[in-house]
Amino acid sequence: MRIDILTLFPEFIRQAVAFGVLGRACERGLVEVEAWNPRDYAEGGYRRVDDRPFGGGPGMVMMIDPLSRALAAAREADARPLHVIHLSPQGQPLTQARVRELAAMPRLALVCSRYEGVDERFIEHEVDEEISLGDYVISGGELGAAVLVDAIARLQEGALNDAESAVQDSFEGDGLLDCPHYTRPVDHPFGRVPDVLLSGNHAEIARWRRAQSEARTRERRPDLLADPEPSPGNAGRGG
Repeated sequence: MRIDILTLFPEFIRQAVAFGVLGRACERGLVEVEAWNPRDYAEGGYRRVDDRPFGGGPGMVMMIDPLSRALAAAREADARPLHVIHLSPQGQPLTQARVRELAAMPRLALVCSRYEGVDERFIEHEVDEEISLGDYVISGGELGAAVLVDAIARLQEGALNDAESAVQDSFEGDGLLDCPHYTRPVDHPFGRVPDVLLSGNHAEIARWRRAQSEARTRERRPDLLADPEPSPGNAGRGG
């Protein structure tokens, strides 16, 4: 798939997509990421992209035309239909279910706003949806875009060395949090690896992991559960 990102800081995006799973996905051609700077499409000697808000108030607002021209250039770069997302604290909270839906699309554009935000008319006419990472505010959309691109890229077939890694992640499948994981050494001053994980009994291990996921979700994120009461025999954290 292809993801076009409108940002005043294209170098940030280029650096962000160069590492780890996302970097490998780009190298393998599973995801193509292009950055477009609205300042390159602004007019005048100062290449201005923002102005004072009508009605007064602090800060500046990103102007319509530089963004629209940058988005038009991105559209022309590829014939596939473009789904446009604005990263905004006013958007719908991002979920793994929505990430999966977006990962199945052929092409996305992510709009990274700065300052006090974007002229509302641009959002009304050019944006298909707004997405928020959570109930907090950061300085711009670039970090949110990097998070979204990473979440989408790792779901592309061939991005992970073991596809089961994505299936077992938190929020996947039944929506539970992931179970705890352990590695060598077996014995450590911090504790011992639970015996069931050393047993070689895969059915017992699967049951233990399921019980741990349910218990951890009930403890930390009960809002994810349809029934917040523990199932008989699944309440403990077990060794």
